[in-house]
Amino acid sequence: MTNDPKPQAPLSRRQFLKRSAAASSVFAIPCIIPASALGRGGAVAPSNRIVMAGIGIGGRGSSDLTWMMGEPDVQFVAICDIRKERREAVKSTIDNKYGTKDCTMHRDIREFLVERTDIDGVLIATGDRWHALASVLAMRAGKDVYSEKPSCMTIAEGQAVRDTATRYGRVYQTGTQRLSEANHVFAIETARSGRLGKVHTAYAHIAPWDAAIMSYDRLPAQPEPPRDEVDWDAWLGPCPWRPYHSSYVTGAWRGFYDFHTSCIGEWGAHTFAQAQAGIDALDTSPVHYQYVDNPTGDGMVATFANGVKMILSRGDKYWHGSCGERFDGPDGWVAAADGYSKPDASSPALLADFNKVIAEYTARTQRPMNHVRDFFDCIKSRRQTVANAEVMYRSMTTVHAANICMWLKRDVKFDPLKGEFLNDVEANRLCSRAMREPWII
Repeated sequence: MTNDPKPQAPLSRRQFLKRSAAASSVFAIPCIIPASALGRGGAVAPSNRIVMAGIGIGGRGSSDLTWMMGEPDVQFVAICDIRKERREAVKSTIDNKYGTKDCTMHRDIREFLVERTDIDGVLIATGDRWHALASVLAMRAGKDVYSEKPSCMTIAEGQAVRDTATRYGRVYQTGTQRLSEANHVFAIETARSGRLGKVHTAYAHIAPWDAAIMSYDRLPAQPEPPRDEVDWDAWLGPCPWRPYHSSYVTGAWRGFYDFHTSCIGEWGAHTFAQAQAGIDALDTSPVHYQYVDNPTGDGMVATFANGVKMILSRGDKYWHGSCGERFDGPDGWVAAADGYSKPDASSPALLADFNKVIAEYTARTQRPMNHVRDFFDCIKSRRQTVANAEVMYRSMTTVHAANICMWLKRDVKFDPLKGEFLNDVEANRLCSRAMREPWII
């Protein structure tokens, strides 16, 4: 007896053709792929898109988000914020932009960075206290970073951001967007190219509110909200513990030492980079800071190793508008600020070269007049951005050294190569701040 199955009868020709037709019809069903997925019709294929997320998106961050989502090769997919109402608002903005419900929400930055391995870059627009720490954590997690300014709270934090970007090979852009705006670029390039002769003095605008000396007071305690509504411990981050008060969370943290960089940092985070760019000093910082006996630092003279002076100015003596810079040389001067239709200059002849100067700049640098586009282009090319981590560190060192000069109420001398003050233990103690566990770099 055998267990072999009974042999099947051979297929007839008709049965063979019927089965063959059925099988071929399976493979004949078309695989429909949207044209947008292939990059047709003006869309960008997924393989060429830059996948982004937001961290701490408020007023300024919302503007950045809208600006970035306008770029066709960029797609935001997540929001990380310690405030529930912000998470939900940003998710709604992103989902409405793309016509989906795909944007994910996260509260804890540490968990977020671990979970979302698909994200290429992050927009960081938290309060000042979190900019450096969030940047370092993100770059360690393999993300490229666009950070709003002021991008560090201390000289040591700035060094950490720069060193992390170098160690992990990350693209970093600080939000000093005027380095990518034509009027400011014209003023910077006019000075840098020698059209004014050898520039001897640059001027940089500092904010017309608050002071250089900040408050150590605390707002009175209020009942702390549920953690999911506002994660107060995470909001404080590296700052010393203090009781919850809703005014901090809604923006009234400015003017407090633990959270702010003073009136000098508020606008100097922009304008010092602008001024230093025009005198080819983006790779260094001033070596001498002259104390001025007033609450704000208005009129302070910061002198570079080559003798060029940068003067901090609070008012409108050298420009009209906000966040201005000016350059003086033996052959004239040029200035720019927000709200200008064209820069100011000592002679019409200088302004006549406006288009030529901008054309020369774009040809030399291959950079767009668009700060976020420069960031995205550099994510793809892996070149340094116009406001890279070194530029941020050097200009923010100038901010913090000027603050320290005002806090000590005396002149200070700084060594840009060592990143420390010369023979000044008191000043060097102020180059860093203790960071509260677990929110440390």
